[in-house]
Amino acid sequence: MKDAAEQFGFRTEVVVRWSDMDAFQHVNHARMVTLLEEARIPWLFADGRPTVNLRDGAVIADLHVRYRGQLRHEDSPLDVVMWTEQVRAVDFTIGYEVRPGGAPVDTPPAIVASTQIAAFDIGTQRLRRLTAAEREFLQRWRRD
Repeated sequence: MKDAAEQFGFRTEVVVRWSDMDAFQHVNHARMVTLLEEARIPWLFADGRPTVNLRDGAVIADLHVRYRGQLRHEDSPLDVVMWTEQVRAVDFTIGYEVRPGGAPVDTPPAIVASTQIAAFDIGTQRLRRLTAAEREFLQRWRRD
C-alpha cells in the first residue's frame, strides 16, 4: 500500500546557484537539465545506497523539458516532485514538476519534464535488464 507521499511522488528541494542564472535573470534552460539530475539523485540513491543501480551504469535515452514559466534565483530552493511514468525491461521514465520554493502543490508547475533512463552495463557496453528489486522500487512510485 502506498503512503500519501508515494501516491503524489518523491519530493525534494534543489538549490539554485548564481551560476544557474542567465543574462535575463532566470534559470538558464540548459542548467535546468542539471538541476533535474540533482533532484533525482536523492530519490534513486535513497539512504545513501542505490535503489536503482546507476553506479554500474545508466544512460539517458530521452529527455523532454517544457518551460511553462520562469524560475529565478529568489525562487530557490526549487520544489521538485518526481514519479515513475513507465517501467520496461531495460529502462524507465521519470516525470518531473518543478515549482518555486514554497509554492502550493496545486500551483501550476513552471517546468514539466521527463527523462527515460536505460540500465547499462559499463563492462560489456550493453543495455542490461532492470533487476526485480529495481523494478519493485520504481513501480512503487508510479502515479495511479
